[in-house]
Amino acid sequence: MYKIGRIGTLACGTGGCETVQASPFSRFFGLEVALYGVIGYLVLLVLSMDMLRRPVAGISSRLLPILSGVGLAFTIYLTYLELFVIKAICRWCVGSAVIITLIFIVALLDWRRRAAPPGSLSQ
Repeated sequence: MYKIGRIGTLACGTGGCETVQASPFSRFFGLEVALYGVIGYLVLLVLSMDMLRRPVAGISSRLLPILSGVGLAFTIYLTYLELFVIKAICRWCVGSAVIITLIFIVALLDWRRRAAPPGSLSQ
């Protein structure tokens, strides 16, 4: 959002954020990578809120690990680009990578818990 002028300045402290944001890899299929992140996190939030309302496994409990896994795979790709192609580290990107990794882990654990038969030891 910083790059498209929706948020003031980007404070990173190391210069890596600016380097990453200015690289040609900051766009994917013509859109800012940050926009994919915002939309992706909003979708994951909506799915999570739906799961809170439903005690039994539903479509949201199946979609959350899949979509967060897609987000994690995309993050791994972007992190590879940062480390080996752009050769700059963005602190905001690292923070996002940690968050999506944790979301994926929690989604998998919850999917496993919901898929377990009632009364099993995995609960």
